[in-house]
Amino acid sequence: MAKGYWVSVYRTIFDPEKLAAYNELAGPAVRAVGGRTLVRGGRVVAHDAGIAERTVLVEFDSFDQAVAAHESEAYQEALAVLSDAVERDFRIVEGID
Repeated sequence: MAKGYWVSVYRTIFDPEKLAAYNELAGPAVRAVGGRTLVRGGRVVAHDAGIAERTVLVEFDSFDQAVAAHESEAYQEALAVLSDAVERDFRIVEGID
């Protein structure tokens, strides 16, 4: 079964305090459903039209698990805290089996 991934690129952070509050809720919500954060921030080298901004990569055992994690009540609460604090590109993608 192919793994599922959350890929987030933070284009702009408007409110670092809200982002910190989101992280406090999102981390446990993601781990509760089996998510593993592989990348959070760190160094970035961007090529072509890439963006050298904060990048987060979270791995799940399956694509369906990744989708369910996003839809979970706990993660939705984290998103409500994040609200308009950031502009980000968030995707759920299926890995190669």
